[in-house]
Parts: sequence; structure tokens; C-alpha cells
Amino acid sequence: MIKNIARVFSALSLALVPLLSAPAAQAAPALEVRTLADAVGLVKVTEEDRTGYTRSSFKHWNSGDDAGDGCNTRNEVLLAEAVVAPTVEAGCKLSGGTWISYYDNQEVTSAGALDIDHMVPLAEAWDSGASAWSASRREAYANDQGSAVSLVAVTARSNRQKSDQDPADWMPPSPEAQCRYVGEWVSTKLRWQLTADDRELEALKVYAEGPCEDTIVRYTPAA
Repeated sequence: MIKNIARVFSALSLALVPLLSAPAAQAAPALEVRTLADAVGLVKVTEEDRTGYTRSSFKHWNSGDDAGDGCNTRNEVLLAEAVVAPTVEAGCKLSGGTWISYYDNQEVTSAGALDIDHMVPLAEAWDSGASAWSASRREAYANDQGSAVSLVAVTARSNRQKSDQDPADWMPPSPEAQCRYVGEWVSTKLRWQLTADDRELEALKVYAEGPCEDTIVRYTPAA
């Protein structure tokens, strides 16, 4: 009887060892919520350097968040942002649908008339720290759907006007869009730990301390 009790106790002890010794599960990054002024204060300032930049350094568009849906990142973003859903045909060809390009407050009814804009352009990201990243991290940045503000469907015209400029040199032409835009720009910079140059930071402060002081910035640090 004593031997049987000892065996049971020994078995229980061995079963508990993996539970006691297993490393704790890594917690997911927490959502950060800040006023625009506080968020701007977290952006580090450095000089920008575009040496070595090529757009091909950022692989996009890849197979997206759902590799089995037949849609690439571009089309997944279009599907997510449609205010009237398009029809999805073979090969993820989109027909119909309606979108609102918030940069210029334009209604668009053709997916082909839209660009998927990187909130912080690829060249700007390179200048601001991405030049030191691995190729896989740059690909993750260029296809980031983990944040709803990293990629945005807008008119091709507004995207081409923006090009690779930061808020010191370009803002959405629709005044109603500007506070949202600044908040999403800062959110993306903080999510990916990207820096800003002096002119960019000063421009952000003008909005944060003036017309956009009530804007709230939400971001989750990228893994």
C-alpha cells in the first residue's frame, strides 16, 4: 500500500515538472492610447538618410493575411475598406463596390481608381529606421494589416500628390481629414519605432498643440 502511494506521488510530481518549468507565454503587445501631443513627444528625432533606398527593398503586395483566400494584400485592404462590398470573382478580381477616399473626401466606385497608400511611405520609412531592418521585417511593414491605419485606400491622384512626403510638406487637401491623418501618421511611426527629422516633428507639434489637440492616438507596437 505504501509503495503504491509512493508511485502515485512520484507520478504526480513528474507530471507537474513541465508545468513548473515551462516558460511563461509571451504576452501580446498592449494597445497604447495617448493624446496626440503625448504621442508626438514619444517620436525620436534623428536626421534622415535615404542612401541605398529602392522600392523593391520592401516586398509587396504579398499573399496577405489570409493566404488561402486568393487575394493579395492590396485586394484584402480594398475588401476591408469598402463601404459597399464589391463582387469577388475568380482570381480575386473585384467588380462594383464603393469606397470613400478620406484624403480628398471622394467617393470611388472602381477598385482600379484606388491606390493603397502606405501611411508612412516606404521611402520615408527607410529614412526613419527601416534601412537597418531585415528583408522580412520590411515585407511585414509593407503589407501591415495588423493596424487599420497602416494601409489606406485612397484616390490615385491624392496618393501621387503625397508621394513620399511627410506632414511638413504634404497634408490631405480635405481639411476634415487632417487631424485624422496626423494621428494615423504618428500611430504608424510609433507602431514601427520609426523616427522623425526636425522639420517633420515641428510640423506634427503645430497640429498637436493647435487644431488637433483633441486627437487621440492608438497603436500596438509591431512584433
